[in-house]
Amino acid sequence: MAASLLSSPSLSSHRINQAFVHLHSSHQTGMRCNFKLYMVPAQAIRHYCTLRTSTSVASLNVDVACEGNSSAASSPSDLRRSKTLLQSPSNASDGMNDLERQLQELYDEVKAMILMGNKDDAVDLLQANYGVVKKQINAGSRGIEEAATLDVIALGYMAIGDLESVGPILNLMNKVVESLKDDEPLLDSVLIHMGSMYSALGKFESSMVAYKRAIGVLESKHGKSSIFLVSPLLGMAKILGSIGRVKKAIEVYHRSIAILESSKGVESEDLVVPLFGLGNLLMKEGRTTDSEIHFNRILSIYRKLYGENDGRVGMALCSLAHAKCSTGNVEEAIDLYRKGLQLIKDTNYIALDDSIMEKMRIDLAELLHVVGRGKEGRELLEECLLISERSKGKDHPSSVSHLINLATSYSQSKNFVEAERLLRISLELMAKTVSPEDQSITFPMLHLAVTLYHLNRDEEAEQLALKVLRIREKAFGKDSLPVGEALDCLISIQTRLRRGDAELLELLERVLKIQEKENPWSEEVMQTLKKIVYYLDKLGRKDEKFSIQKRLSVLRMKYKQRVQY
Repeated sequence: MAASLLSSPSLSSHRINQAFVHLHSSHQTGMRCNFKLYMVPAQAIRHYCTLRTSTSVASLNVDVACEGNSSAASSPSDLRRSKTLLQSPSNASDGMNDLERQLQELYDEVKAMILMGNKDDAVDLLQANYGVVKKQINAGSRGIEEAATLDVIALGYMAIGDLESVGPILNLMNKVVESLKDDEPLLDSVLIHMGSMYSALGKFESSMVAYKRAIGVLESKHGKSSIFLVSPLLGMAKILGSIGRVKKAIEVYHRSIAILESSKGVESEDLVVPLFGLGNLLMKEGRTTDSEIHFNRILSIYRKLYGENDGRVGMALCSLAHAKCSTGNVEEAIDLYRKGLQLIKDTNYIALDDSIMEKMRIDLAELLHVVGRGKEGRELLEECLLISERSKGKDHPSSVSHLINLATSYSQSKNFVEAERLLRISLELMAKTVSPEDQSITFPMLHLAVTLYHLNRDEEAEQLALKVLRIREKAFGKDSLPVGEALDCLISIQTRLRRGDAELLELLERVLKIQEKENPWSEEVMQTLKKIVYYLDKLGRKDEKFSIQKRLSVLRMKYKQRVQY
C-alpha cells in the first residue's frame, strides 16, 4: 500500500495524516501488522496563534487560526489572501466615531507591542483597560461603549494567543449585549466578532446565537439582500458544517453567493471565499463532482481578473487538484499541482517556507507515491526538508515531520537502512524538545520498530515496541487506538521471535477489543479474528475456536454485503 505522508502543522490544515507501514510475518499464516504513524503532535513542538483583522474596529472581520486546535480555524481557506468582504455596516454617530477611533488606537497599540516582542506590556495594557471597564459595568454602566471596549480587549487577547483569557471576557460581553437594543450603533460588528471568537473557542452554540442576532440586526437595517450580511452568514455556514448540519450550511453558503452575485457581479473576487467554503464542505461530504464545479469557478474568476500567470491562479489550480484527487483523477491532479506550485514559485506569491506551500508540496508528494512515482515524490519531500532547514535551522523541531515523511518514502522503496537513519535523527531532535516519556515521541519510535523488524533486528524492534506500548497505555489508556496499533506491531515482532502462543493470543484479544470498539465490522477485525482462530487451534482450545469461526463467518458475510452496497 502507498504511504500517506505527514503534513507539518499549518494554518490551513489541521487534519492528522497517517503513514501506513506493513509488517509481513514470516509465519505460515501470513499475518500482517499494519499501524498508523500519526503526525507529531503540534504541542510537542510549538504553539502559535495569529490574528488578522481589517482596518476598522467597527468592521473587524476576525480570522483566527490556532495551531493544534481545529475548532479555532475560522480562516476561510488556503485562498486566504482574498480581500475582506465586509465594510463597516454600522451607521455610527459622531460620538460613536470618537469611541471607535479610541478603540482602534488601543488595538493598534496592542498589535504594535506584540510585533515589537513586548507581549507583557500588551497584556498589562489590556488588563488595565479591562479593570476600568469592569468597574464601570459593576457600577451599572452596560451600554454599547462597554460592549465595544470589551470587544477590542478580547480581540487583543486573541492577537496575543491567550484564548484562556478570552472566555471570561466574552461571558461578560454577553451579559452587556443581552441588555442592548438591536438599533444600537456598532452592535452588529460586536456580535460578529463575538460569533467569530466563540467559534475560535469551540463554543459553537454561543457562536450561532451571536451570528443569528447579528444577521437579524443587519437585515432590519439594510434588508435581507445586503452585502453586510455576508460576513456573519459565512461564519454561520462554517459552524453549521462543523457541527454536521450540512444541508443548512449549504443553504447559507448559497445565500451568501447569491447576495455577492447580485451586489458585486458573477465574476467578483469576493465570491472566492464562499465558493471555497462550499467546495470544501461538499468534498468532505463525498459530493466530489459538485465540489469540483466551485473550484473551477474560482479558477475562472482569478484567470479573468489577473490572467494566466498570477499566483492566485496557482493557488486555485492546487485547490482544483485537491478536488480532482477526490474524484479519482489522480494523474490530472498531479499535473494541476505541478502547474500551480510552479506558478506560485515563479510569481513569488507565497514564500517557499510558508506552511500552505509546504502542505501543497506534501500533498503532491503523497499523490506521486500513490501512483508509483516514489522517486519524484521523495524529491519533493527532500525539498521540504531543505527549505525547513534553511529557514529555521537544521535542529529545529519542524524538521521532524519531514524526516518521518522521508523515512516513510524510503521504507516503501525497501531502503530500510536510510529509513532507520532518518528516524533516529528525528528522535534525536524530538529528545531536545520533549521528555523521553512524552507520547508524541512514540510515533517515530514505533515507525523505527517496524524498520528494524524489516532489517531482521527483531530484539531491538521488540524493545522499542514495548516502550511505545508502555508510554501509550499511560497517555491514552489501555483500550485506546494508539495502544491497539502498538499491540498489533508487537504481535508481529513477537511472532517471529517465537514468543509463547498463549501470550500472543492474549495480546490479539486485546487488539480485537480495541478494534471492535472503533468499528466492529471492519476488515481489521476480520484479520484479527483469523489470527485468534489460528492460535486457538494451536493451543487445542477447539470449543473457543469454533465460536470464533462462526463469528468470523457472519462478519465476512456482512462485510461483503457492505462492500457491494
